[in-house]
Amino acid sequence: MPRIAPSFCEDSHEIVEGSTETGLVFLCDHATARIPPDYAQLGLDPRQLARHIAYDIGAETVTRSLARQFDAPAVLSRFSRLLIDPNRGEDDPTLVMRIADGAIIPGNATIGPEEVTRRIDRFYRPYDTAIHATLSAVAAAGRPPVVVAMHSFTPEMKGVKRPWHVTVIWDFDPRLNRRLLDSLAAETDLVVGENEPYHGGYAGDTIDRHCLVAGYAHVLVEIRQDLISAPEAAEAWGERLARHLRPLVSHPDLHELRQYGAHPQPRARGSRS
Repeated sequence: MPRIAPSFCEDSHEIVEGSTETGLVFLCDHATARIPPDYAQLGLDPRQLARHIAYDIGAETVTRSLARQFDAPAVLSRFSRLLIDPNRGEDDPTLVMRIADGAIIPGNATIGPEEVTRRIDRFYRPYDTAIHATLSAVAAAGRPPVVVAMHSFTPEMKGVKRPWHVTVIWDFDPRLNRRLLDSLAAETDLVVGENEPYHGGYAGDTIDRHCLVAGYAHVLVEIRQDLISAPEAAEAWGERLARHLRPLVSHPDLHELRQYGAHPQPRARGSRS
């Protein structure tokens, strides 16, 4: 059985080993709050780096749990979104944040184009290339891959509580998105959101540039961070999601290339955390 070998690049990404024959690839854009020593924590107090502004709390553990259960490859970032956000287009004005949820980022405050380019070359593009290579390897095994992207969101934002336990963020391609939404909604103890706490995707984000453009079926799942902040809770959510995904990812139409549309130009952003 062909397999994707594990790979590790300290600055940009990690590839978790998995079989190409599963037809699945798991992604985690905001897996870690890691900032290399030469960036001196971007001038931030360690308490700020433990917040959602630095990474998607719990998402890495859920992603690893899913990859293990499906024996499928996963690609995870190895740098904080505060350095540069891999879930943005290279020309997106929020690619490098100077202020994040009220916190001033000293190391980004006076950043210029040359430093942005250095971060793109050191962090963003190697991670992006790893995603492309992994998807291509799975496709070469005989069928287009299905992509599952894991994120997490804060229990509240600007004083407004968010009631959803889990949400699916999507536009254009309904195949896996609608099926997973219906499956999750059947669990009576879950509050399930659709395009909450923000709507759809954006031009140049990870799903747009790797899935919508190529025609790969996909789903972007967001779990509320207080539900997965503890490792054992995140593992349990990985198992819960796997139970929902397992009967869905075998649908033949998910492993067909289909064009439903893509984002023609950047749109105004809401808060995405």
